[in-house]
Amino acid sequence: MGWGYGALVVPMELVGVRVEVPANTPVVILREQTGTQRLLPIVIGTPEASSIHAALEGIESPRPLTHDLLVEILGELDTALERIVVTDIRDHIFYAELHLRTKGRELVVSCRPSDAIAIAVRTGSPIFATENLLLQAGQQPVELADDTDEEAIIDEFRDFLDDLDPDDFKGD
Repeated sequence: MGWGYGALVVPMELVGVRVEVPANTPVVILREQTGTQRLLPIVIGTPEASSIHAALEGIESPRPLTHDLLVEILGELDTALERIVVTDIRDHIFYAELHLRTKGRELVVSCRPSDAIAIAVRTGSPIFATENLLLQAGQQPVELADDTDEEAIIDEFRDFLDDLDPDDFKGD
């Protein structure tokens, strides 16, 4: 299904945020909800990783942090985040869009995937990725025995992620 830019999009779910060692690099991992359940690892900044983790855990700050503030502003402006779409990777930099609905019209705002995910988690908005991005950067899950848990899937990516240079992903 496309939304204005002619790209086929795939529903994704947030698996979580992990810190990869030894580089101490935060990585957010999305998983395709259907089909082969490809994984999409995205290296992100530490503040964004903390923000996503706090939202997933339901941790509230005494004062709104940046992503909380944006959600409050959207609410005050009677604007809904309908979905986010991770759209592309160019020169090791991932791109995303916020798809907003306000006053009967849709607005699309370009942003970093980490910010889009942090806001989507807070609003319960669906997450998508373009099929082209999944073909380019998606990873096939490892065939696992029935008794293997989700952590085993993530562990398989450690080898892949160990070969990544965090400097290649500046400005996620």
